[in-house]
Amino acid sequence: MEITFSEMRPAHIDHVVEIEKASFPTPWSRQSFSYEVLNNSFARYIVALNGERVVGYAGMWLILDEAHITNLAVHPDFRRKSVGRALMLEIMRLAFVSGVLRIMLEVRPSNMPARHLYSSLGFYEQGLRRRYYTDNGEDAIIMWRDSLFTADASKKLNRVLGGSERGY
Repeated sequence: MEITFSEMRPAHIDHVVEIEKASFPTPWSRQSFSYEVLNNSFARYIVALNGERVVGYAGMWLILDEAHITNLAVHPDFRRKSVGRALMLEIMRLAFVSGVLRIMLEVRPSNMPARHLYSSLGFYEQGLRRRYYTDNGEDAIIMWRDSLFTADASKKLNRVLGGSERGY
């Protein structure tokens, strides 16, 4: 299966909202994604495409030399096919070329597949946000990856991603 990446555009948002609703108990609205894509100068959002079909998306906020991953989801039909890993690597590459030194995210303790993915990509658990998720009051584990902008990280990301910028 071939996956390509594109900057999220307004034309992608209906597909993104469909994936969001299939993935989360308290999904973001179409209006939230529209604001992020069109009005938030700190935000960078991408979609994973299989041909013309949006099969996943990821977003982050770039604040000074840090990135905060805000969203990542894969369409149910495309899960367990490394799309989530590819999205993470691409969002990390974008953070890297933007000069980010550290990257963080929140994840549910109950979401073991996501926690495993993030750990395998060098993220470590560094804190807890109590009762973070409004649907059930579940805590959020805060995960960080430091030293994103090191020579070692540069070699690893370039090797995994083929060494080329994606032009967006």
